Amino acid sequence: MRKARLLAAALAVLALPACGMQPMYAGGGSGEVARGLSGIQVSAIEGRSGWLLRNALVDRLGASGAGESANPRYRLDVRVDDQLEGFGLLSDDTIGRERRTLRTRYQLVDLESEEIVLDATAGSDAGIDVVSSDYATIAAEQAALENLTKDVASRIVTKIALRLRGDTSQ
Repeated sequence: MRKARLLAAALAVLALPACGMQPMYAGGGSGEVARGLSGIQVSAIEGRSGWLLRNALVDRLGASGAGESANPRYRLDVRVDDQLEGFGLLSDDTIGRERRTLRTRYQLVDLESEEIVLDATAGSDAGIDVVSSDYATIAAEQAALENLTKDVASRIVTKIALRLRGDTSQ
């Protein structure tokens, strides 16, 4: 019984390369995707949410300096829509819950040809409890915005990495 399990495990390990899955960042920092990501210049994005999103993108892209590659190949243009809406009315007609929504439309532009390589959207949302302390509610709204920008930046970078790898099915 034990030999059969070992044999099955060995066969499963040998079958993994045939499944078609490939590591995204093969080659580490010198791999094709990592080099492509570090060659992206992130344009300025309007507003506080735009500033936070740009910083999160620069962190995830791994570009040197302040988000500027020495020889950028691509430019990332992003438009942000940040909405905060109240819902969940309580019995005294006060808002008990808020929803913060961050939506983006972004374009990856090849700087040589000015061709748009990728035109896509990304977004995320968070629920916020409105409590009796205004300070606590404002702090929760700001924390939600910071978390949303990190989440959206991760989604954008993943989509760009897939595009740079040549996977157009995503």
